Amino acid sequence: MAELTGSEILAKALKNEGTENLFFLMGGPMLLAEASCIKEGIRPIDVRHEQAAALMGQAYSRLLQKPSVCMAASGPGVINLTTGLANALIDCAPVVAIGGSAPISQFGRQVFQEIDQVALLKPCTKWADRVYNLKRIPEQVNAAFQKAMGGKPGPVYLDFPGDILYGKIPEEQIDWSLSGRPLLNARPMGDPSQVARLAEAIASAKQPIILSGSGVIWSRAWDEMRQLVEKAGIPFYTTPQGRGVLPDDHPLSYLTMRSAAFREADLIIVIGTRMNYIIGHAAPPRFATGATIARIDIDADEIASSPRTVHIGIVGDCKMVLTQLLADIDKRVSAERFAPWRKKLADGEAAKRAAPGANKPMDDAPIHPLRLCDEIKNFMQRDAILVVDGQEILNFGRQSMPTFAPGHRLNSGPFGTMGVGLPFGLGAKVAKPDKQVIVVHGDGSFGLNAMELDTAVRHRIPVLVVISLNGGWTADPNRDKPGRDLGYTRYDKMAEALGCHGEYVEQPDQIRPALERAQKKVDAGMVAVVNVKTDYRARADTARFADYST
Repeated sequence: MAELTGSEILAKALKNEGTENLFFLMGGPMLLAEASCIKEGIRPIDVRHEQAAALMGQAYSRLLQKPSVCMAASGPGVINLTTGLANALIDCAPVVAIGGSAPISQFGRQVFQEIDQVALLKPCTKWADRVYNLKRIPEQVNAAFQKAMGGKPGPVYLDFPGDILYGKIPEEQIDWSLSGRPLLNARPMGDPSQVARLAEAIASAKQPIILSGSGVIWSRAWDEMRQLVEKAGIPFYTTPQGRGVLPDDHPLSYLTMRSAAFREADLIIVIGTRMNYIIGHAAPPRFATGATIARIDIDADEIASSPRTVHIGIVGDCKMVLTQLLADIDKRVSAERFAPWRKKLADGEAAKRAAPGANKPMDDAPIHPLRLCDEIKNFMQRDAILVVDGQEILNFGRQSMPTFAPGHRLNSGPFGTMGVGLPFGLGAKVAKPDKQVIVVHGDGSFGLNAMELDTAVRHRIPVLVVISLNGGWTADPNRDKPGRDLGYTRYDKMAEALGCHGEYVEQPDQIRPALERAQKKVDAGMVAVVNVKTDYRARADTARFADYST
């Protein structure tokens, strides 16, 4: 009578759920589980810090709109996952985290690395649970995947005590009935009466806009989004995380008129995004006081907790609701209706782009971050995946570097976790190995997970990393911020020591040649780092968060 350990059952269950990659850092009591995953044909990608495993999983899930799996050892290993999982929770990414823990039989006896990991993980996940019975491992693993993708996606955690992982059970006693059950991932339609109200609001509006976020990406509703925008002729804007759902150069994307459109719109349709600080809570003075607010969201709580009055609230999957809305406006709304509104925005955009200095090349040294962003913009492929992480470089990048494909723009999101850049880039490259992946880092944020260069080299994950080296955290024109200065570290030399190709740049005209040399190395399978010394005085002129101004 063949027996299986809990570790072997776990590995088989993960394989049954379609797991292809495992992001992990080895350690007890997970060693046998990790070895069993490899035996099942799951690709092992071991990292240098558990936080990176969770972050790599987040990027992988975001690019493919499906669950990823990360794994950590007990105690400190699991705790190190929490920052990445919290970031995934706020970003609604379906990361399935697996952690080892102290044996159940020893709970309460102060054994090695004993701590209540489930209690710690509950605030950082959609769902956290512990396995107590070997027979139910396949059922609970499937439940984790279902909960990660069900409704609003998010991370989950499943805790495996050591005596569960190393316990044995006859194979015929294991309940495999739910293992590999297809993800239900229900797509609820919206209330038809509310959809009809929104269609009527569009038909009677004069200056409507659409503001969309990640929900459109998670529901893969970019085709429906495009049809709505083009059929009705409504200008659209996205959140930073939602960029690429329609190309940034779409003719109805008036990017430089974003603030004016927000202030002057009479109908604001918020689709698949929180009304949080990122968009100024969609509230005055940034947004029009008298505008009609409509929201489409799969999470009823999001609509119920809106920070300003929502006049039309539709609970449902973005793809389904947009399909309903398209049918409702079919013969009621013509793009011609909003032609004067579009002309007003187009004229304003043309004037801004023609203004003196609007396209100034910035040839001086030290290099301005906008010049660096401009060089990257002109260098990157149209379908490149762009990851941006930092403070000033993140804000400059939002202004100047475009995205043209759904989900191909990654940053820390509303939780604001620094250090996500390199792990995100690696997870993105694993998800889409045929795409160019460019990670643009500030030097401060780069240092937080810099050793993942070693992970990239060991696992042959060729990405291009560009560092804006302004010598510290944030811009500091007066050099008076405590703890700001980091010095001008030769990260390119560090990268070379880890087996990467390195480039160092101090002059603007050196940027493009360095990028080209680096990309050739990436195309040949190497990791490349371009370290660009930038102006420490350059501060992004963008919206700042009153409570956290730096």
